[in-house]
Amino acid sequence: MGPSLAERLGRRPDDRLVIVSCDDLGACHAINSGVYRALREGTATSASLMVPAPWAREAAARYRGEDIGVHLTLNAEHELYRWGPLTRAPSLLDGDGGFPRTLEDLWDHADLDEVRRECRAQIERAIVWGFDVSHLTSHLGVLQLRPEFFDVYIELAVEFGLPVRLPDESTEAETGFPFRRLAAEEGVVFPDHFRAARAAGSRQRVEAVVAELAPGVTELHVQPSIDTPEVRALAPESWSAWVDDLDLVTGGALRTLLDRAGAHLIGYRDLHNLMRR
Repeated sequence: MGPSLAERLGRRPDDRLVIVSCDDLGACHAINSGVYRALREGTATSASLMVPAPWAREAAARYRGEDIGVHLTLNAEHELYRWGPLTRAPSLLDGDGGFPRTLEDLWDHADLDEVRRECRAQIERAIVWGFDVSHLTSHLGVLQLRPEFFDVYIELAVEFGLPVRLPDESTEAETGFPFRRLAAEEGVVFPDHFRAARAAGSRQRVEAVVAELAPGVTELHVQPSIDTPEVRALAPESWSAWVDDLDLVTGGALRTLLDRAGAHLIGYRDLHNLMRR
């Protein structure tokens, strides 16, 4: 076996390295404010931008060089809050004129060439807006869980030289293909450990992961938001959990947990620099 990811990053093999990443930058003004506060005042070290979302341009206007990647977006899951493809691709639209709400609807109807063009357009738009894109993630995991969509994900990671988020190996039994090995064979870098969220709210999941933090690179993801009437209307069932995520990463609780675990904070930029080398 070759050197571990930690060793390739210039660390000891038993070091516990943690990326604290924020999802859904660009989704709305409240989330933009929460994500940038988490990056600038809290423990967060990275974030990812939903380029087609309604407040993405405002997120770009507030960018100051933070570690931000592209959250490749092919779904608009909210019932009353809609967004759609940059490329106007017919197979990526539902009857409401936006992206499909569910993964299954997208998988059943999306043309892969249109998926590839749309995802490339999202990365290129972020670059044009001035982002030094550090990595790729997939909104709702839609590009990670089906092999034909995963091929697009890895193709773009190779093309742009970007690391990616991947689920833990335990998900491979569910997907039916060895996505981590396939990504590694293409030279794509990804964190060693990542536990996907099953519902809004990160505190219990993050506390559990940190309590048993393994050597290597672990990604902890949160969705911080400030509390506004906008976000309450957007997500009546989730907004309070998102506000709690902001408190988790800015209130000192997560920093204390990580210090007790002997963790070292890094960002996706470290993985990106490794791929560049």
